[in-house]
Parts: sequence; structure tokens; C-alpha cells
Amino acid sequence: MPGYQYSKNILPHFYRKASAPACRNCNKNLNKNQSGKGVKGSITVEAALAVPFFFLAIVSLLYLMELSAVRTSVRSGLQSAGKQLMQDACEATIIIPSKLENDIINEIGGDRLDRSMIKGGRGGIHCEESCLSPVTGNGTLKAKYEVHLPLPAFAVPTITCEESIRIKAWTGYEKNFFENIKDDTVYITENGIVYHKDYHCTYLELSIRMVSDTEVKALRNSSGGKYYPCEHCGGGAAGGVYITDNGDRYHSTLACSGLKRTVYAVPVSEAAGKGVCSRCGR
Repeated sequence: MPGYQYSKNILPHFYRKASAPACRNCNKNLNKNQSGKGVKGSITVEAALAVPFFFLAIVSLLYLMELSAVRTSVRSGLQSAGKQLMQDACEATIIIPSKLENDIINEIGGDRLDRSMIKGGRGGIHCEESCLSPVTGNGTLKAKYEVHLPLPAFAVPTITCEESIRIKAWTGYEKNFFENIKDDTVYITENGIVYHKDYHCTYLELSIRMVSDTEVKALRNSSGGKYYPCEHCGGGAAGGVYITDNGDRYHSTLACSGLKRTVYAVPVSEAAGKGVCSRCGR
């Protein structure tokens, strides 16, 4: 029949057109799900790579802090042991390394050293290189030890550390040496190598004046010498610098330590080892 043939031919075409949009929507959803899984997967990989490095940085920072604490403890123990050694030096100016090591261990604590990063714990501190002069009483205390980082996966080698301090034995002085010296008052500075008999010595009283930075190159001091940049403040300043009549340096700031004088009045017997000033000591 004609009607049957018409309906038979149009149905497949209808079903084909109706199913095509649905398939396209399925493909879009499938692509969207696949792309979402790709983004989540990339974030997971980045986190897996970044998190171990983050924890490694934290652990390394903690070990650096522990290393700093260990070095501070050893240096503090060495200073305490050196103080006791200098008190005992009046009887015998000699250093026994084993006794020095025991004093350091007792000051820090044996259990603390055993739990620390020092290789060998309390037995890892060595003071064999310490020395003391029996003539002058001057000496050097040294404490050597090795520090290991507990990171076996990276095979980090041990680090050799050394703490050292300068010491002076408390041996006093010979009183007869000063019997013939009149105990007058003299004046010294904190870092000076001479003593002054006159408080108003020109080396102690500085006449500070400001000049331009271009003019200072042609100026001369009272002795005819040139001015050179200060080793403390550099001497470079825009606009002007500071000089003194008796000095040989120019300064960029008035706060420079080269322009300050801390003067102490002491008996001449306490100025032993210092020379007399060439100006006021004549």
C-alpha cells in the first residue's frame, strides 16, 4: 500500500535525525569529564612534587637552628671553662686538655651533648690545640668537634666546627716593678696606645670643623700632612666632610667613632705597657 510505504521509509530518517543531537551532547559531557579529570590529575602531581621539598626546607631550617644552638652552647662552655682555668693559672700556667674538655661538658651537660648533632656526643669535643704561654700568661683555647646531619638519604658529610677564644691568665703583677714610679694621674683612651699627662692635650681635645668634600683634597693638617678617607665611616658625603686640625682623616658624619674620645683618668701604674704621648709627655 502507498501509505505503508511512506511511513516505512520516513521512520528511519526520523529516528536518525532525532538521535544525532543526543549523541553530540553525550560527547560534550564526556569531553568535559575527561578535561576535569586532567586538571585534577595535574594538581595532584604538582602537590606530590612540591610537598616533599617544602618539608625538606622546614627540616633544613630546624637543623640550622639546632646547629646554631650547639655552637652557642660549646662557645659558652668554653668561656666558662676558660674563666676557671685563668683563676687556677696563678698556681700552674699549664693547660690539661682532658680537664678543659670535662669542664666544658659539665657546663653544657653530658645528656644535652649526647642528644645533640655532635658526632660522638660528649666524647666528640677535643681541646688538644689549646695553648697557654707560661711567660706572658696569654693563651688560646680551642674546641673542635664534628657535626653530622641525620639525613641518610642525601649522604651529607660531617661538618668540622671550631670555637676559639683568647685568654689572659690572672697572674697579677710584681709589686716591686712599680716601687720607683710616682703614682701620678694620667689620661688614656679606650683604644689608645699612649697615655697623656695633660688632660687638654690636643690629641684628646679635637677641634672639629666642616669643609666641602672638594676642598679637603687641598687642605693640610697642623703637621703638613694630607687628609685621607676614614676607615670607619668612609669619608664620603654629599655637601661636606668633617676634619680635625691634628688628624689625618676626613669623616662623613659627626657620629663616627674616629671623632670621639672616651678619656679615663687612671694612676700611671695602671698605664703599664703604654707609651707616653709625644706632645704632652715631654
